Amino acid sequence: MKRWLLLLLAGCSVGPDYRPPKLALPTDWAEPLGGGVTNSPAQITAWWNVFADPQLDSLISRAVRTNHDLRIAVARVKEAQALRSGALADFLPTISATGQYKKQRLAENTATSSVLEYETYQAGLDASWEIDIFGGQRRTLEAASAAFTAIQDARQGVLVTLVAEVARGYLELRGYQRRLDIARQNIAAQQEAFGITEHRLKAGLASELDAAQARAVLAATQAQLPVLETAVARAQHRLEVLLARPPGALREELRKAAPLPAVPPAVPVGLPSELLRRRPDIRQRERALATATAQIGMETAELWPKLILIGAGGFSSLSGGDLFTPGSRFWSAGPKVTWRLLEFPQIRAKIRAQTAQQEQALAEYEKTVLVAFEEAENALVAYHREQERYRTLGEAVAANRRAAALARELYDQGLIEFLNVLDAERSLYQIEDQHAQSEQAVVTNLVALFKTLGGGWEATQ
Repeated sequence: MKRWLLLLLAGCSVGPDYRPPKLALPTDWAEPLGGGVTNSPAQITAWWNVFADPQLDSLISRAVRTNHDLRIAVARVKEAQALRSGALADFLPTISATGQYKKQRLAENTATSSVLEYETYQAGLDASWEIDIFGGQRRTLEAASAAFTAIQDARQGVLVTLVAEVARGYLELRGYQRRLDIARQNIAAQQEAFGITEHRLKAGLASELDAAQARAVLAATQAQLPVLETAVARAQHRLEVLLARPPGALREELRKAAPLPAVPPAVPVGLPSELLRRRPDIRQRERALATATAQIGMETAELWPKLILIGAGGFSSLSGGDLFTPGSRFWSAGPKVTWRLLEFPQIRAKIRAQTAQQEQALAEYEKTVLVAFEEAENALVAYHREQERYRTLGEAVAANRRAAALARELYDQGLIEFLNVLDAERSLYQIEDQHAQSEQAVVTNLVALFKTLGGGWEATQ
């Protein structure tokens, strides 16, 4: 049986044979690499380890075990696997067992004998086997196999996205906590300045305008606390959903603020052509194209006759007592040919429709490749440029701290107005907040870069 099955699988198949499309791929990245990025072979199987953050490692590990989207994707893989098994089983004969008992009375005017009532007993097997001469079943199996692989790649895409979303949510949470800490430190400094101003006002050394301006700056900074606290809560809730936990489940675990992890000094990203192998969305589209190509053959096979071997055998008797005796045996066997001769217009219309679907799948594949290159190039630029911005803002923070200290000294000496002190403190808070935002952007941009490269996918092969 196995030998015959292999011979049938090796036969001809109608419709076009699938060949992966050949695309003109860039040999190097369009944007100059910077910020530690190199085109050395990418090491992104478990890219989140570059942050050396045990808390992040734990969150990702738990999310992979419990996330609902990933569980749905895994169930879809099982569904596709079952459908592929069904397509493979179509190559085998179908056998069904039958059993029947019937009591019957004939009309007197139609009976040919004096016996009007009688019983019949029957038991047997019916078998049929379609010989896949023109490859319709082979194309069906080919389409089911490609669809199964596409679903597997879709599952990998969910995994890549999940890992990136958990990392991004965690880093944003730490970034908001850092900004919240900066705001509170500035509020403490501004409260101190406001208290000194009120004391000087009572002593006749400051004006009511100075006190009002100090109070306005303090209130403006205090107004940022609810915004940042809301951002912290939202980031925490997002992480809880990704881990399939109810809101508030991670509150105690994430309550204590922690610094953002540092980015690695070197980030090897490989070459652009490697995206076709690493990114699951590209692989999924390529498999969808293979599926659509095989389905053309499935429809084309309907133009040709089908050869089916049929057979039946068993026992039939008017008495249950001698049902399984040699005299009750019967059998039949022979070939059967079916051909949908009058349905050619409908079949050809379906072939044209399926060919159009293949053209759509090809365009979708090519578009996905281009979008992948676009996303990777944008991520490279964003990561590099944000590092430059972060360094510049760091210099600005140092300069503003010096300016704020000098303004206080000069004000204490009566050489400048109090408004200059307030302007210096306001500028210091704003630049510190921007610096914290940039630090958060650097690490989240690195996460986006790893995601665009398909990071975290090879580990599941």
